Amino acid sequence: MGIVDTITETLKSSRPRAPEEGGDDGSSGAYWCDDCGVRVRDVEVELEGLALADDGTPLCPECGESLRFERASGTGCAC
Repeated sequence: MGIVDTITETLKSSRPRAPEEGGDDGSSGAYWCDDCGVRVRDVEVELEGLALADDGTPLCPECGESLRFERASGTGCAC
């Protein structure tokens, strides 16, 4: 195996992979705090035990402000 093949194989193995068929966890995006930089995926709000505003929007665990929802673009993760 030459140096080019080695580099090519290394780069292929380091790329993030799309979820397998049926591996979608139902995430549509993530909640963000613009002030603190906190990010919580929508499917993890309950797991994190975040408090909710009256309208159901999660509150930032750092500063208590409402988090902003941002939809994921594409079919990968909600990053």
